[in-house]
Amino acid sequence: MARTRICFRCTDCGVAHPKWTGQCATCGAWATLEESIDKPPAPEAATGWSGGAARLFADVPEAEAPARSTGLAELDRALGGGLVEGSVTLLGGEPGIGKSTLLLQLAATVSATGRRVLYVSAEESAPQLRRRADRLGLVLDDVYVQAETSVPRVLGEVARLQPDLLLVDSIQTVASPDVGSVPGTVVQVRACTQLLIETAKERGLATVLVGHVTKEGTLAGPRTLEHLVDTVLSFEGDRHQRLRFLRAVKHRFGATGEPGILEMTAAGLTAVPDPSGLFLEDRQRGSAGSAIVPVLDGHRPLLVELQALVVPSRAATPRRAAQGVDAGRLSLLLAVLERRCGFEVLGAEAYVSVVGGVRITEPGADLGVVLALASSVTNRALHDDVVVCGEVGLAGELRQVAQLDRRLEEAARLGYRRAVVPASVTASTAQIELLRAGSVHQALRLAGAAPVAAVA
Repeated sequence: MARTRICFRCTDCGVAHPKWTGQCATCGAWATLEESIDKPPAPEAATGWSGGAARLFADVPEAEAPARSTGLAELDRALGGGLVEGSVTLLGGEPGIGKSTLLLQLAATVSATGRRVLYVSAEESAPQLRRRADRLGLVLDDVYVQAETSVPRVLGEVARLQPDLLLVDSIQTVASPDVGSVPGTVVQVRACTQLLIETAKERGLATVLVGHVTKEGTLAGPRTLEHLVDTVLSFEGDRHQRLRFLRAVKHRFGATGEPGILEMTAAGLTAVPDPSGLFLEDRQRGSAGSAIVPVLDGHRPLLVELQALVVPSRAATPRRAAQGVDAGRLSLLLAVLERRCGFEVLGAEAYVSVVGGVRITEPGADLGVVLALASSVTNRALHDDVVVCGEVGLAGELRQVAQLDRRLEEAARLGYRRAVVPASVTASTAQIELLRAGSVHQALRLAGAAPVAAVA
């Protein structure tokens, strides 16, 4: 007969060890082994959920239940239309970013359509949730609230109420007594998630789980947690600023290229109908070191202001600071600017920032970074009606970027009439004049920066 035994389980990878050691032999992490009770399952116990016996693809129904709108436009945008019955969504974000606020608003909008919602709060009491809802002006009279940390009791309420939507805040604070580990450990998070997934699939219950983010910016818990769920939503933004970005990192029911953009207000999270206009509303025209760049966040075109400041340095190692762009890419573009255009910038301090908290990961902003740096060095502002877009090569040449037409349409909508683009671009549009440049040096002249080199 199988008996329970004491083991030491790694909190990073979840692997059990027979005795304590300073380092996990599997993942190499130090001081991560914690004592736990290993309870082997009964031989007759069935685990997982079953979709029935194997069948031919020809016998499988053509379409499943369609996505149903959540009532929150930007959340629907990120989800490709809404939540699918039986789907499990993991919502991750830093503390204080607004995850609980988003869940309360989701509960209010879904319950307003007549669907039954069960909100499981494992971090706050029911009166705390009530005070927050009252502060936001939300009507949650038809929402069921359960302040509970035990997964079996949560599943019992699911069986009794039979809700259409289950919200769990958060997966790191719930636990199962059958697992010999404290809440928040890898084994508990994985086991509880698996139980909730089984229930969601069997009942066709749309489920949203809140997950915390570590200091490294990744979802807490094992990486396998992301593979278990159907959708992973990343809720990003600076909690000291008002903008929030909702991105689908993984989505089994559609594409993940449409981020939702929200604004944190006193009334909660509200949709931003014109994010490009919001990013540029405080821009000071005629300011040196500023460039307007049309970028793509997924498949969504956005116009952002990219600012740069180059100042002399007295340190042996000049400082480089990049906010919203890759620091390694900044160093590369500084080298191109000095070697190919004659600007002495490698010995100077360089600061680059994307206004509004936007994070740019695509190479289409390269030309904007270079022109903003050159504008700061020469103290000459770029033309007010010009946007710039292009990838910069090591030889100082400009290369094409994807979906340029969509970028230029967004720029024209906001009143920009000229665009500095790579010379190889074949697209043409009547809405905006294309200023073609084959190199960074030519782009500097077309955009209005001084063509001669200047010492930082």
